[in-house]
Amino acid sequence: VFYFAGSLYPISGIESFQSDDGSSPLIHLQRSFVYFGKTYYTIYVNHNGHLTFSFPYSSYIPQRFHLYGSSDIIAPFWTDLDNSQTGSVLYNQYTNGSVLQQATQDINSYFPNLNFSWVFVATWYEVAYYPTTGTKTTFQVVLITGGQKSFVLMNYGPIASTSQSVQAGYDTINSFYHFTIPGSFSSSASGVNSTFTLGSNVNVTGRWAFQVDNGEGGCQFNGKLLP
Repeated sequence: VFYFAGSLYPISGIESFQSDDGSSPLIHLQRSFVYFGKTYYTIYVNHNGHLTFSFPYSSYIPQRFHLYGSSDIIAPFWTDLDNSQTGSVLYNQYTNGSVLQQATQDINSYFPNLNFSWVFVATWYEVAYYPTTGTKTTFQVVLITGGQKSFVLMNYGPIASTSQSVQAGYDTINSFYHFTIPGSFSSSASGVNSTFTLGSNVNVTGRWAFQVDNGEGGCQFNGKLLP
């Protein structure tokens, strides 16, 4: 288990295959996760920096949200990554213990008086860009639910510099709901001055938080930069 200061949760769990443009196996969720009105029971951790629910997704060329596509996608750092030689893509589920307590405390600091029963953490730990060996980039996406209310955290560690485009945010089927973190598709997406690592919408440097269970709740929070 690795621990980082700042926004990152403990880095541990099952390691996905070492494969360029690959995905985790089908992951059965220990709790259902409501994503903008649709209930999911499975998920895939795709190596190029995104999650999908219904099928693995190998796309390494990020596309701007809104996609008007046929898939729900959560993309903390969608770009051309390669974990075949170095770096790890890890995932873990928690229904009790310190990570669930930490996630509950964090979400309650943004949205008070909510209880949670499940946390899913996917971490891309020191993964390289393709084909640039030697680069190391670390980020996480965290799914949290108590049944009806669902939240997503995107946590950013050190982001190596790249000339590749990067998309960060989320999108839904036909893009009815979508959000792009500022800095996506710009030079400030990566490097030591990455907007993702230095910015926040919840006053925690390197963390972005979203309510994603329904459109109404999501829209109340989408893109609002808190003082």
